[in-house]
Amino acid sequence: MLNLSMEGLTLVVQNHYGILIVAVLSIAITSLLLKAWGSTVDTTDEDGIPGRLGLPFFGETFSFFSASYSTKGCYDFVKQRRKQYGKWFKTRILGKTHVFVPSVEGAKTILANDFVHFNKSYVKSMADATGAMSVFSVPHKIHTRIRRLLSDPFSMSSLSKFAVKFDKMVCERLDKLEKSGKSFRVIDFSLKITFDAIVSMLMSVTENPLLEQIEKDCTDVSNSMLSIPLMIPGTRYYKGMKGREKLNETFGNMIARRRSGEEYFDDFLQTMVDRDSYPEDEKLDDQEIIDNLITLILAGQTTTASAMMWCVKFLSENKDALDKLREEQLQIVRNKAEGASLTLEDLTEKSYGFKVVKETLRMANVLIWLPRVAMDDCILDGFEVKKGWLVNVDATCIHYDPNVYKDPTRFNPSRFDDFQKPYSFLPFGAGPRTCLGINMAKVAMLVFVHRLTSGYKWTLDDPDSSLERKEHIPRLRSGCPITLKALNNGK
Repeated sequence: MLNLSMEGLTLVVQNHYGILIVAVLSIAITSLLLKAWGSTVDTTDEDGIPGRLGLPFFGETFSFFSASYSTKGCYDFVKQRRKQYGKWFKTRILGKTHVFVPSVEGAKTILANDFVHFNKSYVKSMADATGAMSVFSVPHKIHTRIRRLLSDPFSMSSLSKFAVKFDKMVCERLDKLEKSGKSFRVIDFSLKITFDAIVSMLMSVTENPLLEQIEKDCTDVSNSMLSIPLMIPGTRYYKGMKGREKLNETFGNMIARRRSGEEYFDDFLQTMVDRDSYPEDEKLDDQEIIDNLITLILAGQTTTASAMMWCVKFLSENKDALDKLREEQLQIVRNKAEGASLTLEDLTEKSYGFKVVKETLRMANVLIWLPRVAMDDCILDGFEVKKGWLVNVDATCIHYDPNVYKDPTRFNPSRFDDFQKPYSFLPFGAGPRTCLGINMAKVAMLVFVHRLTSGYKWTLDDPDSSLERKEHIPRLRSGCPITLKALNNGK
């Protein structure tokens, strides 16, 4: 007989509070509305979209979060419904009707018409994590102003400086790990190095304990992005909102010190503070600065770090691609002075390394789908979509569609030798809301790939492909552990 202590029981309840709450409520409501359940089975209404809306408000919320909290990941929810209904289907999650849009044509219609017929929309936990004034959430007029003012860190001059600094960080940390002789998780390495690089670039924080505190609070916020939005102590959502409160205070104090002249750094935050005397449409207020600092950190760190991890996984499993990539990267080393840093000129878009990055992003799908809300009734691929419905551009389905990419489950960087149809490659979105950090993410990945393959061989210490539970961006549960061995004169 299992002997569970009160402390152990408390821990179990806290760790699974969200699931327990939904389970209890679902059971209770199902019992009360058993007859209603019979009338909300699989349906295809006049809109022609098959699917199941289920009970009012709850719909298939429990099934969605069950998939998210499993090692198959939240996209398993989509795959199971595709098996039942076909590529197009609708569902209801947390009171909202969702339609999953699986085609290039649908993606083009939606993403090219952002702010006109569609607008960005997130589940409540994601919107709360990034903040009301985040560039992710604000309406069109405010979005245009904020996006323009956030563009400086992603200019070519800024990216040139970033490439040199990031290259130095990667070299030092990989060298240290190789000399230790120990296995390490690529996801831990990539999350830490991308976080440190982004925070240094944005606000010049490089020293502990402040760096550690910001990292902890950002991790809590990130972990809450796919959670049940209930402020119950011990849950991921509660911890995330408390982390946001701390970040608000930390960043607010930093802004105050910059404004008073107590601190000065040549960085992104300083450029925002220096705009205090500018006209209203040429500056950000304090909450806009704070919400977008949080957004830039979360969006830049988690997506790029996960893509780095998947790149190592794919290369480990595809020796021909790895050998071809390594030879190209070694040639870059041979053409440079010993110890010289990488430059943007070294990281060309015509290189095989760039194609490896693109193929990684296609297969990894760090953005599983791109959520939008229909601002009026419309027709998509012959289906009627109602105003207020959420239309999710299914990047994963498009990236694995054999009609779009031949042999889509095969890791084949050379497929990008050929021209890709517009709106068929969506790791950074498309249209007016294309990710601001698209070039920075590519630079970071190219630097990492270059230093890893030109300087080291490695063994993949755990080939398990199951996913980390409760993550809004797919990651391997194993973290992709590897052990490095330095190349001997490039051999």
